[in-house]
Amino acid sequence: MRIAKTVELIQSKSHGFKPKIGIILGSGLGSFVDVLERPISFSYNDLDGFPAAGVSGHEGKLHLGNVKGTDVAVLQGRVHYYESGIPDEMTIPIRSLAGLGCETLILTNAAGSLVEEAMPGSVMLLTDHINFTGVSPLFGEKDISRFVDMVDAYDPVIRLSFHNIAEDMGIKLHEGVYMWFCGPNFETPAEIQAAKILGADAVGMSTVPEVILARHAGLKVAALSVITNMAAGMSDEALSHEQTMENAHKGVKDLKSLLVGFLELYS
Repeated sequence: MRIAKTVELIQSKSHGFKPKIGIILGSGLGSFVDVLERPISFSYNDLDGFPAAGVSGHEGKLHLGNVKGTDVAVLQGRVHYYESGIPDEMTIPIRSLAGLGCETLILTNAAGSLVEEAMPGSVMLLTDHINFTGVSPLFGEKDISRFVDMVDAYDPVIRLSFHNIAEDMGIKLHEGVYMWFCGPNFETPAEIQAAKILGADAVGMSTVPEVILARHAGLKVAALSVITNMAAGMSDEALSHEQTMENAHKGVKDLKSLLVGFLELYS
């Protein structure tokens, strides 16, 4: 009922706006909203069930607008599991996107790299994930739909589209598996070594709960990581959120180009 009312409120204030694509912007990546044409914005505080974003670099706003002829809904900021210990805080925002008409969700995040080739400032397209936390945003769901098939959760067709766009634009697009750590502390060098052995190429503190929620809602999913640091033990540089924000800004140009190019396909 809360989702239906939230969707109704958004539609009433946006004259029935029906986006095709939803996007969630990660730490330091909020400037993508600058490319939106004819934007309509809502604070999370004004939308029932939307959480308050509590981390620097996450504005906590829903933006509706058009990019290259495609109507899009952009969540400028997310809530992380480490902020409250509740894994399903993004449930209502994601289900609201589905209720508004979104068929596809593109997730972005800031991540640490486990491969030497993917340096800070580069972009990595995710192919799969490893849930190292052991928790799910579907805990407590009663319906049989909670048993979500996660094979090809990161849609292969959309991934191919991003690779083609990157090639056309001359952007080096890395590809790899993302491992979700709960945070808020950064990983230890020993944990990073374990992640490498398990097959991870990047690590971070977000995204996985949203992928699960999106697949549960029937949305197609893709995810892009802006690499903001080499993971613990892989460089002499101290890890910090300030470093994450600084290096996220370095990669945002390529990220914007890839997102705009993808949205242009749907016009």
